[in-house]
Amino acid sequence: MRTTVVVGNPKPASRTRQVAEALLDRLADANADRQVIDLAEHASEVFTWPSDTMLAMNDRVASSDLVVIATPTYKATYTGLVKAFLDRFAAGGLTGVTAIPVMTGGDPAHAMGVDAHLTPLLTELGAVVPGAGWYFPTSSMDRLDALADQAAARYTRAMRQVARLCETVRAS
Repeated sequence: MRTTVVVGNPKPASRTRQVAEALLDRLADANADRQVIDLAEHASEVFTWPSDTMLAMNDRVASSDLVVIATPTYKATYTGLVKAFLDRFAAGGLTGVTAIPVMTGGDPAHAMGVDAHLTPLLTELGAVVPGAGWYFPTSSMDRLDALADQAAARYTRAMRQVARLCETVRAS
């Protein structure tokens, strides 16, 4: 399985990255082909057209089986880094990719941002989103392991249900 984490926090090696990697650790086998794209490390190229570096990152995401897209909540939505990165995909550019949207934030009032803003963007690009996005309150970093376990269990149940349906759905 090919997996990728995309982190849209302007600060490299952020808590948002920790949260996304904790979730992926629980969803993907240790032998999975795994890559982390920390957009803060490429901020100078996100708005550069053309960019071989950005093209390679977009190709990596588009060819992944499972992608975790993680961003802190800025003004009740995702960061400009995430938006600029995802804007590089053509319509349907994430077809065949299962994407899990993750947003971190300091205020629970922003919890709906992940499903109101990030999930629709990913589905617009053709990704399959297995259930509601995960909003992680940064005040809960001390409980990251337990909360990541819960989120992973929820996504695993949803993906297994879809897999069971795929086995029984008639091909048209």
